[in-house]
Amino acid sequence: MVDIVTSSKALSVNPLKVSQRVGAVLAFLGLSHSLPLEHGVRGCAAFAKLFFMRHFREPIPLQTTAMDQTCTILGADENVIEGLQTLIERNHPEIVGIITSTLSEFQGIDMPRTLVEFRRRFPEHDSVAIIPVSEFNDSDSLEAGYARAVEALIETLVPTTVHEVPSAQQVNILASAMLTPGDVNALKEWVEAFGLRPVVVPDLGDSLDGHLIEEGFLSLTYGGVSRAEIEHLGQAVATLVIGPSMERAGNVLYAKTSVPNHCFSTLMGLQACDDLTHLLHTISGRPAPERLLRQRAQLLDAMVDCQFYTARASAGLAGDPDLIGMLLRFLNDIGVTVPTIITTARVPSLQDLPAERITIGDLDDLEHEAGGRSVQLLLANSHAVSIANRLGVPLLRVGYPQHDLIGCNAKTWIGYAGSRQSLFDIANLLLQARGDKQPYTSIYRQTEDNAAALSGPARRCTKERTAA
Repeated sequence: MVDIVTSSKALSVNPLKVSQRVGAVLAFLGLSHSLPLEHGVRGCAAFAKLFFMRHFREPIPLQTTAMDQTCTILGADENVIEGLQTLIERNHPEIVGIITSTLSEFQGIDMPRTLVEFRRRFPEHDSVAIIPVSEFNDSDSLEAGYARAVEALIETLVPTTVHEVPSAQQVNILASAMLTPGDVNALKEWVEAFGLRPVVVPDLGDSLDGHLIEEGFLSLTYGGVSRAEIEHLGQAVATLVIGPSMERAGNVLYAKTSVPNHCFSTLMGLQACDDLTHLLHTISGRPAPERLLRQRAQLLDAMVDCQFYTARASAGLAGDPDLIGMLLRFLNDIGVTVPTIITTARVPSLQDLPAERITIGDLDDLEHEAGGRSVQLLLANSHAVSIANRLGVPLLRVGYPQHDLIGCNAKTWIGYAGSRQSLFDIANLLLQARGDKQPYTSIYRQTEDNAAALSGPARRCTKERTAA
């Protein structure tokens, strides 16, 4: 039984949690020709835009209804209607995701009624899909907001099918926010290796992997899963639900399409990779390709090589629930103990983790708990750099944001190859930290060395003072 405790501080000293509203924006960035629209003040949208621009180092399409003091008191329905009209006429998106904020929810926005009014006044825009997402629960995290947006997307766009003929090649993938664009691309290649066609929702690997386009710049997302592909999710033979936070969205999709779900809490480590490989073999009827078998053998060899550095090492871990679940299971697989675990929200999946204690807190809690337990490695986002420096331990950057490194969107953590590289990264950090320590020298040897360092007049003065 996991002991889940909540930090007793009256405030967040060094925040770890990112708003669920930001997570909803991330979900819409994985859709083709999409435009997220925040119903709130300018500052909220500016924060989310800068947050992702620093992380991905890519242009981020994001707009706001720009609520002010007047419309907050008197009503902001016209901001939504005029904002939608302007954005659709100027940018011609296929999908608009309108995300409410805490301010607009407290103001009393009735989004369904407002959208009905917009459709009545501008019927020429009926072809544009508008996805409303309510992000009101302040106790939730980026992962929860992301998952709620995917759930709203499925409820709005996926039709209820009764006798739709499935395609023997199509496999749906509901990808958690814990997966990087590099992870998503690796997962698609994994599925394609068995002759299957993956449809990832949302597809961050196609939109935020970092690539140039001939147009140079677009005001919409370029790349990602298309609206047509989402509408035909019912044609798949199976749905892979990656991450516990996506299970509700998977259940909604199953209720609409009857496509069976297969849930995976992690795709890191030997057993998790074997489980997915076996499932894909069962679905496709094809044997595992030689390339995957070679990568599996490479992972096994890496585990043998790195066991001398990872076994009995200790680490501190901080992040959203899906992310810490994936990393914790992998760390346990390679022999690293994790006495300090900090996460952002209390969710049911925490009870299934192989841990004794989990704290719902912030990076300040990470520093105090990790310092008291003398961990040798930290795994957290870029805001933990100063903590790692104060504790004198290395930091492996995980999650959002990573603003002080380039290429975090391309890093692959999952699969045989990703697990192997992650193992190398952890072992190298531990090995480097061990090499940075000064070797032990006897106190008697230190006295002799100090005496030998004295020469000339300084040494004669020392002898005269000793004689006196």
